[in-house]
Amino acid sequence: MSAGWLRACALVMLGLFSVSALAKDKTAIVIGGGLSGLTAAYELQNKGWQVTLLEAKSSMGGRSGMATSEWIGNDKTQPVLNKYVSTFKLSTTPAPEFVRTPSYLIDGEYFTAADLATKQPATAEALKRYEKTLDDLARSIEDPQNPAANSTLFALDQINVSNWLDRLNLPATARQLVNQQIRTRYDEPSRLSLLYFAQQSRVYRGVADRDLRASRLLGGSPVLAQAFVKQLKTIKTSSPVSAITQDKDGVTVKVGSVGYQADYVVVAVPLRALNKIQMTPSLDAQHMGAIKGTNYGWRDQIMLKFKTPVWESKARMTGEIYSNTGLGMLWVEPALKGGANVVINLSGDNARVMQAFGDKQIADQVLIRLHAFYPQARGSFTGYEIRRYSNDPSMGGAYLAFGPGQISKYWRLWERPIQRVAFAGEHTDTLYPGTLEGALRTGQRAASQVEDLAAGKSFEPAKVVPAATAVAAGAVAAKKGNFFTNLFGGSDDKPAPVKAPEPVAPVAPAPTPAPAPTPAPAPAPTPVEAPKPVTPVKAEPAKKAPAKAAVKKPAAKVEAKKAPVKKAEPAKKVAAKPAATPATDTKVQ
Repeated sequence: MSAGWLRACALVMLGLFSVSALAKDKTAIVIGGGLSGLTAAYELQNKGWQVTLLEAKSSMGGRSGMATSEWIGNDKTQPVLNKYVSTFKLSTTPAPEFVRTPSYLIDGEYFTAADLATKQPATAEALKRYEKTLDDLARSIEDPQNPAANSTLFALDQINVSNWLDRLNLPATARQLVNQQIRTRYDEPSRLSLLYFAQQSRVYRGVADRDLRASRLLGGSPVLAQAFVKQLKTIKTSSPVSAITQDKDGVTVKVGSVGYQADYVVVAVPLRALNKIQMTPSLDAQHMGAIKGTNYGWRDQIMLKFKTPVWESKARMTGEIYSNTGLGMLWVEPALKGGANVVINLSGDNARVMQAFGDKQIADQVLIRLHAFYPQARGSFTGYEIRRYSNDPSMGGAYLAFGPGQISKYWRLWERPIQRVAFAGEHTDTLYPGTLEGALRTGQRAASQVEDLAAGKSFEPAKVVPAATAVAAGAVAAKKGNFFTNLFGGSDDKPAPVKAPEPVAPVAPAPTPAPAPTPAPAPAPTPVEAPKPVTPVKAEPAKKAPAKAAVKKPAAKVEAKKAPVKKAEPAKKVAAKPAATPATDTKVQ
């Protein structure tokens, strides 16, 4: 009887040991503590992976905004975001109806959309004409996942949005408001690809502003980031990654002189930060070119704090407000204890011209403009906070905003893993870049791809067509006369005159795309010989990364040449804890 009991105990212990060993089989490192990296780490950890998250800065959340109350859409428009809000039981409150559509501050006077129609009908009509022409342009893109589907659409990628707006001949005030909206959501119109602008408009075609602003997330996006942080077991802050080395057995990630080993890596950092990481084998010319050449929208956020609201109470200024002056886009927060905060987004060239100023000088410039309209502003002012995405070397801007010709080179380039490295971040999402939804979606996708890689799935390299070939195709299409020439009023043998556009040829409207579903869980990985768990080991100092050329992915299909693969130098694997490093270990159970 006792022998049987001992045998049963031994079998139980063996089973427990086997389960523990199997759990240690799957190890991953996530680089980047923004919302995409946090999502990838959370999803992998939930699937039984041992995950170490490395964040270069001392705090988590990446490019989370500073607003203490943030718009979120409903389930129809932001399903992934709403899923996590529900999972983490975060507090939201319905948005008042009157703030669910944008409003305007014109020469200091506040207008709702309805006010504008009655008090400035010429401006209101011009804005309607702009929106109708943009809708026609968006309608021409049948599949927003493949915007350059033909040479006609490809030609739109060679034009900037400012040139297209010139042809609309909008009155001055309407043009100022349109410019402000575009630069706030993307970048300066002169730096933005018309094809990208049309593609993004196609994604949101038929989606009402009120659906995108259905409620407020109390505490803003930082509370969502902190909810993820509380779930993760191993986080190391102040840990800037300098190198990633892949070989057939795994990946070594260097932070200073310390190496962390794992089976797979998720890189969830902006492209400018990726430029500081040396990868072995090195990236091919196309990826390296994308790192250097992809445009990011410029934005700085300033929060001005007041003892009392300084605008007239009847204006009910709150929500998203576009100004025709240098104030940019304003977000007036709900009154807190009688006070009021105004978050002002300086974007595009407005942000670029401010780069020579210090933080206090920028805040003063904004306060001067606000004080001109509301003379009580200076007396009620109590202080400011500022977040400068534009000159942060690890960000290089606020979010992806493809410039002219860049979709043709880099479209969907970062969606595929490279050997053992998967990529996440808002810039890797084709439908919702620059948004919370996009960041969360890509974290899920990268986690799913790591599972697929562990199960033995391979990902085909991106196939691209030389830009010269596509440009020639676009030129031939333009000469024949089609949507493109109708839109810009061109002729067979001379450039289009600058004039209001002709009506766009009717195109059958494509159905409004539903937001992409949450990626289905990948099949469980097949058992493999147990690799090493994520263990810090001393490694040789990383060599300085070579300068990288520009990259992007065209829509047509020719095999892209890969840069010669350099053999990785094996890292020394002396097991050791990081000694005297600036890293801060944060363990949350």
